[in-house]
Amino acid sequence: MKYSVLIGAAMAVLASGSAMANLELAKSKNCMACHAVGNKVVGPAYKDVAKKYAGDKTAEDKLVQKVIKGGSGVWGAVPMPANPQVTEAEARTLVKWVLTLK
Repeated sequence: MKYSVLIGAAMAVLASGSAMANLELAKSKNCMACHAVGNKVVGPAYKDVAKKYAGDKTAEDKLVQKVIKGGSGVWGAVPMPANPQVTEAEARTLVKWVLTLK
């Protein structure tokens, strides 16, 4: 019993550390200039993105490309600019993180 509590606590700490690391990556790549985790800024809240794409098996690949190349029309009239400073690996890390938000 005690071990399961410790394991659960350890997993929570690791997950929160990972979440913080990905938030820091989002900040370093200037994503937070247009997005926030819980509320709309210029672009949608990351939690809203996670809800919209929940259960969509193709979401990760689509969103990775959108982060890198930009896009428009999904969330309104304001286009998302391309982000050539973000590598595909970084975009994938960011998208995976966003899709886990609730």
